[in-house]
Amino acid sequence: MPEQKINILAIESSCDDTAAAVLCNGKILSNIVATQKVHVQYGGVVPELASRAHQQNIVPVIHQALATANIDKKDISAIAFTRGPGLMGSLLVGTSFAKSLAMGLNIPLIEVNHMQAHILAHFIEEEGYDKPEFPFLAMTISGGHTQIVKVSDYFEMEVIGETTDDAVGEAFDKSAKIMGLPYPGGPLIDKYAKEGNPKAFKFPKPKVDGLNFSFSGFKTAVLYFIQKETKNDPDFVEKNLKDICASIQYTIIGILMDKLKKAVKETGISQVAIGGGVSANSGIRQALVDAEKKWGWKCFVPKFEYTTDNAAMIGIAGYYKYLQKDFADLSITAQSRYKF
Repeated sequence: MPEQKINILAIESSCDDTAAAVLCNGKILSNIVATQKVHVQYGGVVPELASRAHQQNIVPVIHQALATANIDKKDISAIAFTRGPGLMGSLLVGTSFAKSLAMGLNIPLIEVNHMQAHILAHFIEEEGYDKPEFPFLAMTISGGHTQIVKVSDYFEMEVIGETTDDAVGEAFDKSAKIMGLPYPGGPLIDKYAKEGNPKAFKFPKPKVDGLNFSFSGFKTAVLYFIQKETKNDPDFVEKNLKDICASIQYTIIGILMDKLKKAVKETGISQVAIGGGVSANSGIRQALVDAEKKWGWKCFVPKFEYTTDNAAMIGIAGYYKYLQKDFADLSITAQSRYKF
């Protein structure tokens, strides 16, 4: 750990949450998130509305992050921000603000890949949480991504499996929408699944080569199943909601764990970390706890506040980049699609 205090101000604006955090030498001093309620009535994130809300939220959120951390602007060592991937309009707000503030304070600017940050969240200095050792496998699961990543060092990461179409978070949310549940539906499926029978209904698992995933066929299967059953009984979903949710969740977790098992077998790496919004799912967390007992894996599950989009994970990625003096210049631009 360096002797001097390295204070990183981190900004995250990749989707519909405006977030700012302050970290000192990898330890969180503040982690503020402003969520946007405007999208609920549309059943999904509306990009134009998201970017407008970011413009409204970014100044108060950063002000609150600095105040909570009890840090003055002049004490910030560098500014880390999400460059991508994400919604272009949303990313532009955070990128522009970070560049302007770094220029105004004459301090380094650090660009961060959002998906790398989900993985590096495991390295936040947190009591009672072990950190994975290199190399390890990371499964990043969110509304926009489903990946298995071989992590050899902080910024030496290789995607060895990914979705060929839709992400797992979308599979949860669209399945919920088909059943008439409000947005975001993924957490509701998790909630109802706890009281349902996971083997009440059988859904197909897509056959995809290697370590890749596919969820478009699964969503279609759920749609046809609900359409067929509600034709016979209009109250079918209402009567069987918990069992349907449990069966959907059971199948999705099975798809994820099958690929993870294959990845462990192929790489010989039995340290497994998860990250991304869907890693908040209680069923997935339990499946990893079971895997530790059953197959001798060592699994790493982040705290709930580091699973959904947050700036603390951007800050920890920024901190390790700061140690490597990996800075960006002011000509840098946001990237909606941003590979490792």
